[in-house]
Amino acid sequence: MLRTLMAAVLAATPAAAPAEPQVVDWIEANARQRVTAESIGGATVVGLGESTHGTHEEATLKFGVLRLLVEELGFRSIAWEEDWTTSVRVNRYVVRGEGDLDTLMGELTTTWRMREVRDVLAWLRAYNADHPGREVRFVGVEYYATRSLAYDAVSSYVAGAAPGKLRELQRHLRRIRPRHEDTRANLTWYREVKNKRPFIRHARAVHELVARLPGSDGQRLALHHARQILSWYEAFALPFEDIYAYRDARAAENLRWWQRRTGDKVAYWAASAHTAAAPGLRVTLGGGPPLVFDNAGSYLRRWYGERYRSIGVQFDHGTLGTGSGCGVAPAPVPRPDPGFVNRVFGDAFAGRDRPQYVVDLRADAPQAVREWLRAPARLRGYAGYDPALAQRSYLEGGALAQWFDVIVHRQVITPCTPL
Repeated sequence: MLRTLMAAVLAATPAAAPAEPQVVDWIEANARQRVTAESIGGATVVGLGESTHGTHEEATLKFGVLRLLVEELGFRSIAWEEDWTTSVRVNRYVVRGEGDLDTLMGELTTTWRMREVRDVLAWLRAYNADHPGREVRFVGVEYYATRSLAYDAVSSYVAGAAPGKLRELQRHLRRIRPRHEDTRANLTWYREVKNKRPFIRHARAVHELVARLPGSDGQRLALHHARQILSWYEAFALPFEDIYAYRDARAAENLRWWQRRTGDKVAYWAASAHTAAAPGLRVTLGGGPPLVFDNAGSYLRRWYGERYRSIGVQFDHGTLGTGSGCGVAPAPVPRPDPGFVNRVFGDAFAGRDRPQYVVDLRADAPQAVREWLRAPARLRGYAGYDPALAQRSYLEGGALAQWFDVIVHRQVITPCTPL
């Protein structure tokens, strides 16, 4: 079935005359086989963005860049678009081999329950086993599935460091502990609560109690757990259109906290909507009103400057599972309409055997190309794929050269492999 669909897609997407010939010529002249150390330079944090979740090829290409960062450039942490409490258990597995990988895969956000991500985590475990003293750590920068682990960690710390404060702490925690360990069920419960202010008040009191304790590494870690608890209650009390701004600000803060705490160089694996250096980003999902927010990458660029490298992985056409993650029934994804920047990259090497390539957007370019790179851009991508809305999900609100330092382009994509 998949081969038949792919044949239909390829037959329906003839090579069109490039709309921007000078740009296409420049892309072809500057294209490389892979991301190189020179493109990373002295970066402390590297964003690994994908235009859509749920493709085999984009995940595999990012994995290749991740291996370069770890094996050749000394990156020692991977910050993931995943919940903090989930990542604590994943980190114990990749660093010390604790737990079962297949069980942990079932705890990840559904977006990541795919063979391609399992391969990344299995490789991390094998790398760490072979490199004692140089282990690569895994950290989630999100709060959206905060489990009892965070509450237990705060209680355990206060019980040991300030037992006189434990009764006060427990008075607040009793009101806000998760009703369900099923994170989706817990979120459903909270969204139905009419008056959320008391829950936010108790969560803030927990955070403030820990913040007042004497500073130590243990206190800072407990405070981070408390921050995720508070973030969960604050975020899901907001209107939907405001959650993205809150979420990305917290993700950036969490990543910076981890980087400062460890001193590691950090790879940031997430959607391009989070990793692109895009203040005032406008995200349109399926033709609805755009979500406008400063994304995580915009904060990272502001804080780290040139020490933040933004790499965007994108594609031209292919096949995706409908819905989110690996999706369900595979469906063709047509070429982007004219006006999308993906389209111009797809025009490069049209009709030639060049399935993928890399372009450093900071390379020397003629004036016309520089103007195109700095012009308002529209980049197609999906949070979940609906064939009826194939051209109506995209990023805009900035320029390609502002968002990314490097583009990794794949001509044809296929769905990821579900577990």
